[in-house]
Formats: sequence, C-alpha cells, structure tokens
Amino acid sequence: MLYSLPFAAIDTTLFPGSYADGRQRWQAQANKLPGHASCQSYPCDGTGPDGEELVTDTIWIGPEDASRVLVLLGGTHGIEGFAGSAVQIDQLGLIAEKHVVIPANTAVLMVHALTPWGYAWQRRCDADGVDLNRNIVDFSRPLPENKDYELLKDTFYLADAAQRKVALAEFERLHGRVALEKAISAGQYCDPSGPFYGGAAPAHGRRVCEDLMRRHSLQQRDLAVIDLHTGLGSYGYGEIICDHQPGSAGTRAAHHWYGDSVALPFLGTSSSVPKLGLLDYAWHEIMNDRSCYITLEFGSFSTDQLFEILLRDHQLWAQSDNEPARLEHRRIMHRHFCPDDRAWREMVLFRARQVIAQGLWGVSS
Repeated sequence: MLYSLPFAAIDTTLFPGSYADGRQRWQAQANKLPGHASCQSYPCDGTGPDGEELVTDTIWIGPEDASRVLVLLGGTHGIEGFAGSAVQIDQLGLIAEKHVVIPANTAVLMVHALTPWGYAWQRRCDADGVDLNRNIVDFSRPLPENKDYELLKDTFYLADAAQRKVALAEFERLHGRVALEKAISAGQYCDPSGPFYGGAAPAHGRRVCEDLMRRHSLQQRDLAVIDLHTGLGSYGYGEIICDHQPGSAGTRAAHHWYGDSVALPFLGTSSSVPKLGLLDYAWHEIMNDRSCYITLEFGSFSTDQLFEILLRDHQLWAQSDNEPARLEHRRIMHRHFCPDDRAWREMVLFRARQVIAQGLWGVSS
C-alpha cells in the first residue's frame, strides 16, 4: 500500500450540536496532544446566537521547521463546520492515540471554523453575507461579473417557490444545466443579500489564511491542503475536487496522491462547476510544484434542493422580524449540510481518514 489507513473505532458522536460545542470539543482534544503542538486563535467580529465568542482556532502539530505540511481546513462555509469539527476532532484523537503517526520532517496544521459566524448561526456565509469561497479576488481591480446571475436575480427573490422553479427550469432548457449552475453558484459581486456573494473586501477567513501563510512561511514548504465541505454530490461520498488547472503540477500531484477518483470542474468531471474567487486560489499562489489543494466534498441531497434551501435562507435574512422562520430554516439547513444519519456520518469519518492518510503520505513521500 502507498499509505497507511488508520483502523480505530468510528465514533459518530464526535459531530457537535453547535459551534460552541464543536469548539469546546476541538480544544479539549487538542489539549491531549503531546509536545510539538502549538495553538493560535483568531477572534472574529460579532457573537453567536447565545452571545458566545466567535473564534477561528488553529493548531500546528510537529516540528516548526518541517519542510512538508498537511493543512486541514474546516468551516470555510460556516454550517459545513459541523462535519469539519468532527473530522478534525477524530484526527486529533488518532494522532494522540498514535493511530496516525506524522512522518519525519512533516507537520499538520489544522484550522477550525474559518467562518465561525456562519457556523454559529448555521449559514454558509459570514455576518456580511460574504461567501469566503468566492472572496479570493483582487479588490483593487474591477470585480468579476456574473451576468446570468444578474439576469436571474429577481427570480431568486420570488416568494412563490413553484414560480421560481418554473423560471429556473426555463433558463436551464434554454442555456443548459452547467449554465444554470454557474449563474447561481459560480460567484457574484453585485448583490450582498444574495447567495454566493464574494464581498467587497477580504473576509475574516481569508485574513486568517494569509496570516498563517506568513506566520509559518508556508510558501517555502511542500503543502497538501484539504478543505472539508458538505452538501454537494452523492449522498455520503467524499468527492476529491481539484480546482488546479488541468495539466498543472498541482493536478499531477493530486492524481499521484489521491488516484483516479480526483475530479476536475474545469474538465466537467466533478459535481462542482468552475467558480470564481475560490479559497483554493489563495493557496495556489504560494504552492510549489510538489504541492496541491483539494476540496473534500461530502454529498447529501440534490443540487436543486441545495439551491432552493440556500435561496430561502438568503430571502429570510434579507427580511427582518422573522426570528421563528429563521430558526425553523436553520434546522433545514443543518439537515442538508449535516444529516442526522449515523450511516452518513460514518461514511464522512471513514472517507476523511482515507483521504487525509493519502494526503499525508503524498506530501511526505
């Protein structure tokens, strides 16, 4: 075998019930690690639903001068942090119990809750409606345009879901499925209340990543970055999505480390379409030819259901004095992005172990 898959009991109770619970469990597990581990925290503006502090926590495990680093990101999209926390807590436990042995000259950097406000409030975005995974653009230059989003914008705010579905189906009939998905989800910079909004300035999670890059001189190291996501693709399957350009060194590394299951949006082989402003692109900028960035995306329900749930979420947050409706929708959001299904959660933890082991082997070999 090219890598060592850790075999230990899978505990689905690692999935937390809230952001505060996830943070407490993550910190408790991190504190059990032996030496060669250091933590850094990044407070975020705002508070959670119960007034809790919002923080992105990070831990560096291994020698500070390691030339090779596996980076594990969670909560890039806030609500997807429930699975991100569970995977990271599981990995911390495996390392503490020596089921996972970090190779020589290699370190692990875990980043917990990159968008803590969205995690706490059970939304994908931050308090300003910004999608961190569309935020990596040069804000000193004219921002990208998504003209099909602007064409469909009024449709997204229709109160009648059936009317909205008819309009979107007609757009798909005229322009195709890929065009529809790009119109909705590729990213937009004109509608702060709408979905997949890239913002007007660097978001909290981007600033955290940029500080970590500087603090640890990551541009001088070989990197395997794994960004944990949920909600898109086949139920329970962890799709390895590579947004490096086809034929690039990053794509070659991804295929070498993770095999033929790697999917590329630019080639149409992924459940994801090409997108603007991905967090990947910030990391691509500092990577050498022995590095790569992948998104590990755990599917749940259909893409159409995903879009409908997100559109409703943004409708509710564009309104005021509707706390009961928002609370009820948070439950719907949670079900889509972290199903309360033991089998789904087992698949997430097992597949994450597999892919993280592959990444650790790849970057250290």
